[in-house]
Amino acid sequence: MECINQSAPKIKRVEQNNKISESPDVEIVDYQPQYKQAFKNLNEEWITAYFKMEDSDYKALDHPEEYILHKGGYILMALLHGEPVGACALIKMDNDTFELAKMAVAPKAKGRGIGWLLGNAAINKARAAGAKQLYLESNTVLQPAINLYYKLGFTQITGIISPYERCNIQMGLQL
Repeated sequence: MECINQSAPKIKRVEQNNKISESPDVEIVDYQPQYKQAFKNLNEEWITAYFKMEDSDYKALDHPEEYILHKGGYILMALLHGEPVGACALIKMDNDTFELAKMAVAPKAKGRGIGWLLGNAAINKARAAGAKQLYLESNTVLQPAINLYYKLGFTQITGIISPYERCNIQMGLQL
């Protein structure tokens, strides 16, 4: 992966503890089978609001255990008062790289720093798993998400050919 946007604003990372204090009722937990429908619903909601569901979406969302977990990946869920309101997946690409994917926050839970918490938890999970870099694909119409990725330290890169029609930006983070 080659970095193509070195001029992206260098935004100082805010310590995770600062955001945690804004969301004391949010807990980030590892995926359990009882979260399967919530994982799908959260992602389907944002995808269909902006785009259309694609084959790769159905593979990941209908079969998260087989498509993500059994291949060495992870799924994190954000719970607000015990209710799933956010999700994020780490899909193992190779021994050094995970794709940050399927990040979603329920509209009713936006503004609580849940995306920040999920992003940081995913970065920490990838580091603990020995990853050297994270990769993601998105679309620039999702400006709040793009801003979040920059705040988390991602920069725009040229990556692999995307299976998603909606992808018009790829980003990476060296760990």
